[in-house]
Amino acid sequence: MPSPDLLTLTERGLYCPAADVYIDPWRAVDRAIITHAHSDHARWGSRHYLCAAPGVEVLRLRLAGANVHGIDYGEVATVNGVRITLHPAGHILGSAQVRLEHRGEVAVVSGDYKTAPDTTCATFEPVPCHTFVTESTFGLPIYRWRPDAEIFAEINDWWAENQRLGVASLLMGYALGKAQRALSGLNPELGPIVLHGSMTSLTEAYRHAGIALPPTRTVSEMPRDTDWSQVLILAPPSAQGTPWTRRFGDHRTAFMSGWMAIRGTRRRRAIDRGFVLSDHVDWPSLMTAIDATGAETVWVTHGYSNVVVRHLRDQGRDAHVLETQFEGESGQDDPEASEAVSE
Repeated sequence: MPSPDLLTLTERGLYCPAADVYIDPWRAVDRAIITHAHSDHARWGSRHYLCAAPGVEVLRLRLAGANVHGIDYGEVATVNGVRITLHPAGHILGSAQVRLEHRGEVAVVSGDYKTAPDTTCATFEPVPCHTFVTESTFGLPIYRWRPDAEIFAEINDWWAENQRLGVASLLMGYALGKAQRALSGLNPELGPIVLHGSMTSLTEAYRHAGIALPPTRTVSEMPRDTDWSQVLILAPPSAQGTPWTRRFGDHRTAFMSGWMAIRGTRRRRAIDRGFVLSDHVDWPSLMTAIDATGAETVWVTHGYSNVVVRHLRDQGRDAHVLETQFEGESGQDDPEASEAVSE
């Protein structure tokens, strides 16, 4: 177990007493280090926020008016003798693992992460440590992701088929991270790509960070005589079945999530097509990532934490469930979605 001066769990969240700083606190604190800008990890109300530099703009969009400061990946911030560095987590733009070093002991809080390369964010880097705090959103052996290129090809083929059928394509995914990752794989030569209003400013933040994405428009920027059957519309899951979607006429729906790997999920969500695209590690990558840290102690949080802990203990590891308020990738609805907008 880590030294209680280095890392402990409190009613406000993960806390480093030696530096008097919290990591992704779920209550307001004086100083917070944020692993990424999803709402279950970045909550409003703290006095000072520190994050990785690439994620500053998206965090400021999510926490309007907050005092946000960014440091580069690998840059050292020393607080009361604690060396704090941030390292790529590969989850979304600016996502970071938090490395804490004090008196020769190292703990790493990974936040949410994936190890597969992604053109919309820096690739995950394993960080050696004594204690590793890991998510387990998809911590079951059944979860094994296919390469992005295959999924993007399927999405583009689905869009093209809908065009041939004369129906619009409504592709749903989280407004921050999933939408921009999907955009990176869409073929703009097929037709116009339209964004739901909740995605526009976040997508612009990605472009400002130098992420190459195809051109997009909002509904209000489209001509009155638009043939929606040729258009791909990106929207959060909360837009499904709302008046906002009626303007598109006959359309087919699809949802991007790791949960699409579960038989029956598509039927329960009443969608036409599911694409297995997740911003979290699958089972093999989770095990590989834990091994790469060389950690003596592993704390496992949100997801299938009990399953992962049992598996690690069977291997002789010192593993423990850590009860937190993090959600990972919701299997029910979009934690990032704004209400559907009228444009």
